[in-house]
Order: sequence, then C-alpha cells, then structure tokens
Amino acid sequence: MNIIITGGAGFLGKNLAKGLLQNPNLKQLLLVDVTDASKTLLDDLNDKRVQYLCLDLAQEGSFEKMMSALSERSLHRELDCIYHLAAVVSGQAEAEFELGMRVNFDITRNLLEGCRLIYQNMNKENKKPIKFIFSSSLAVFGGKLLPKQINAMTATTPSSSYGTQKAMCELLINDYSRKGFIDGLVLRLPTISVRPGKPNQAASSFVSGIIREPLKGEKAICPVNTDLQVWISSPDTVIKNFIHALTLKTDGLTYRTINLPGITVSIEQMIVALKSKTNQSIIDLIEHTPNEAIEKIVVSWPCDFDITSSLEQGFSQDKDIQSIIMQYMQMN
Repeated sequence: MNIIITGGAGFLGKNLAKGLLQNPNLKQLLLVDVTDASKTLLDDLNDKRVQYLCLDLAQEGSFEKMMSALSERSLHRELDCIYHLAAVVSGQAEAEFELGMRVNFDITRNLLEGCRLIYQNMNKENKKPIKFIFSSSLAVFGGKLLPKQINAMTATTPSSSYGTQKAMCELLINDYSRKGFIDGLVLRLPTISVRPGKPNQAASSFVSGIIREPLKGEKAICPVNTDLQVWISSPDTVIKNFIHALTLKTDGLTYRTINLPGITVSIEQMIVALKSKTNQSIIDLIEHTPNEAIEKIVVSWPCDFDITSSLEQGFSQDKDIQSIIMQYMQMN
C-alpha cells in the first residue's frame, strides 16, 4: 500500500503519518508540503518507508512531480490513496481570497484531475480508482437558518470563503466518485481541540488556545462570548478516524460525505473543565477580548450533529471535554 499525504508537514499530516506507519502493509508514504521540513520530519518519523517532497501544489505540473517522486522508488502508478489535508485555514482564507481559492479549491481540483487521468490510462483488467480522502470542515454550514441539528443530508450553506471553498470541493469529490474516477471520501472535521504548538490563523484557533496557553503559563485571548457552543474533537480521535476511513467500504454509500463525530461544549464549560483539572491562577490567564471578525465566522458554525450513521460506520467519538483536556495534559 502506497500513500500520499498533502500538507504532510502540518500538525495533522505528521500525526497521521505516525499512525499510518503502524500498518505493516504500508510500503511507501510520501509526505508533500510547501514547507521545507524534510530533515526534521524524516528524523522524527525515522522510517525508511517515508519520503518527503517540498512542493507547491499550486504550480503547474505538481501532480506529475509527485508521481515522479514515487516512481523513483519503483512505485509507478501503485498509488493507493491520497490524504488531501493541505489547506489555507479559515481566517486566512477570509482575509486573502485569491490565496484561499488557489490553495483550497484549485489544488484539490488539480489533484482530482491527476487521479482521473491515472484511472483512465489504466489497463482494463487493473482498473481500480485511487482512494481520495479529503479533509473538510463544519464551516460548510453557516447562517441563521440552519436546522437545530445537522444530519448527513443537510444542505451546505457556508458563511465564509473557507467554507465555500470546502463545499465546492465536496461536490467535486462526490461527482468524481460517482463517475468512478476516484474512490472518494469527504470527512467533515469538528474543530480540533486541543492542538499543541502555537496559535494559527484559523478563526477557531482560540478553542485550543484557551486551554493550551494557560497550561504553559501564558496568557490566552478568548474573542467570543463564553456561552458560545462549539463542536469539537480531540487530535487523537481525528487521526483515528482518518485511519479508519482508509479501510471503510464505500460500495454502499449513496453520498461520500461524512460528518465525523464530535462533542458539543460551550466555551464556559471548557473553562470550568480546565479549572477542575488545575486551579484559578490558570484560569486567570484567559483574557476576554471580543473580536467581531472572529465571532462572526465562528457563531455561524453549527454545534450539534446527528452522528448516528458515522458511529455505525465505525468512526470514534470523544467521551467528554474533561477527557480531552486530560489527554492533552498527559501528552504535553
């Protein structure tokens, strides 16, 4: 089994790589990212099956360069799966529209076209579409007219450029799958919390920051009202679900988009849970400074999903916010 991860130097990409390397059937793992992190990443993963390619996927001919990198190790065509994680995050996509379109939409379309051409050029007896697992987002939903609970067939109504770009990609992946060009799966991720590392330009960055920074003894900014509810999942559970998607049978799926399990929690409940595991001095590091631009995006996202079908398909769900915080504290 040979796999490509785009966005391979990012937080999700690195952790997904670590999880996939536990599979003895994995022959080759190609990590692709615009960031030159090859030495650090290869040293960290320390596995001969891993290859790193620094590449701007927005450039013409980038798909061919990826396939050439695989063929250098005698793996021509034997590409089984692409995990497409590369993206410009929500806040940046809103601020830099052209960049968001180029990275979040154009790159996805180019990858899909590359997979389609590979499929069409296969010998008839060996025709098997490449599995294409796409990281989407609850940001495909938005507005004030959303139903109280989102289900698998709720229409997408994005209220941000990021959500619109993800929704367009979802439609393409479903159509390419319908045509048989790829074996696609769209995984709509909850907001991931608690992410380690530093804050990023995602509108939801504070959902990790209000836990992560105080635990490091640093101040954190909460830009929204604490009664705001969010739909979240821990990093470990998200990675587990990405890996589960690799072996999920798609023959019986009428639609290739899956709302991954999460839990509903308010910002206030997150702060209370953090206090229960620490003390008031930690909570005092959280500063409440309203940010209208961030709040406008985040309040448009739904916080309650019907995940009956995704649980039946074998995807995993976190227990509660307390266990998510404890998991982070034990690992960092």
